[in-house]
Amino acid sequence: MLKHDHHIDEVFMQRTLELAQLGRGHVSPNPLVGSVIVYEGKIIGEGWHKKYGEAHAEVNAVRSVDNKNLLQHSTVYVNLEPCSHTGKTPPCADMLIEHKVKKVVIANLDSNPLVAGNGVKKLRTAGIDVVTGILEKQGRDLNKRFFTFMEKNRPYTILKWAETADGFVAHENFDSKWISNEHARQLVHKWRTEEDAILVGARTAAYDNPQLNVRDWSGRNPVRIVIDRYLKLSSKLHLFDKKQHTLCYNVLKHEEHENLSLVRIDEDKFIYNLLQDLYRRKIQSVIIEGGASTLAMFIDNNLWDEARIFTAPQKFGKGIQAPHHPGILTEQHMLAGDSLSFYRAMH
Repeated sequence: MLKHDHHIDEVFMQRTLELAQLGRGHVSPNPLVGSVIVYEGKIIGEGWHKKYGEAHAEVNAVRSVDNKNLLQHSTVYVNLEPCSHTGKTPPCADMLIEHKVKKVVIANLDSNPLVAGNGVKKLRTAGIDVVTGILEKQGRDLNKRFFTFMEKNRPYTILKWAETADGFVAHENFDSKWISNEHARQLVHKWRTEEDAILVGARTAAYDNPQLNVRDWSGRNPVRIVIDRYLKLSSKLHLFDKKQHTLCYNVLKHEEHENLSLVRIDEDKFIYNLLQDLYRRKIQSVIIEGGASTLAMFIDNNLWDEARIFTAPQKFGKGIQAPHHPGILTEQHMLAGDSLSFYRAMH
């Protein structure tokens, strides 16, 4: 019997994780959460956390149930432990207790110290049957940004670059306009909508003059970040057009302008300090788009979580070498002639 229950729990939790993903790009710094309510083997309610500051998944799921009397005979599936503290919204654990639900099935405990096991404790004290750890690994993967932010006190950090078949990211003059594969470009724009911020070094800013916005996909623009230690970049660059919020990290001065913040940080442990500042700003994830020396700083300091690398068939023979990273290959795809590899850091 137990095994059968476990399998059923996994089926409904899978649906819960699918619903949770619908919040991607809208809920940060909150986690992605879905919820499914099941009565006698049938789904009678579903919900997900749609937008930061608005109702949580469990509230939306309960609202969607027509006959609220069925809740006391129902199981609530939720991928993250229901909150037990009052944040922007009242605690979900209390709401589930109020409706006297029969059972709650959870994938992951919350690593937010304000919750951390208290939600489960509250539910059990109220006599509700609680099962935890169903599809736990998938749940952690779904919310890897949130868990990294909570447990490592820094944003989830993704490295992205494109290299030639012979391992170069640019010509010797820093020109790197060789990745013209528009499928890759469109995918990168989609990725930008999924992260809170996007970062480049001074050289990439100067040579490529990127806009770092989302043009080939629909979604929100990330916060733009540029490292310009001695504030030498031209104010005419797209990055300083004040069209979207931009942070410029340097070692000289602190200044606030409309949609542009110059942030002075200590040269000693520069990258670590930068990530600490992003953590304070509640930026939960950042994608590092280059160039080679900026990427290398994150790798050398072991302050990265994931790398996404496009490899094109061209060869340069000489130029600026692609960074070396000690990651573990997790997946690989072909993308219109280019290969795309995903790696995760070993820590």
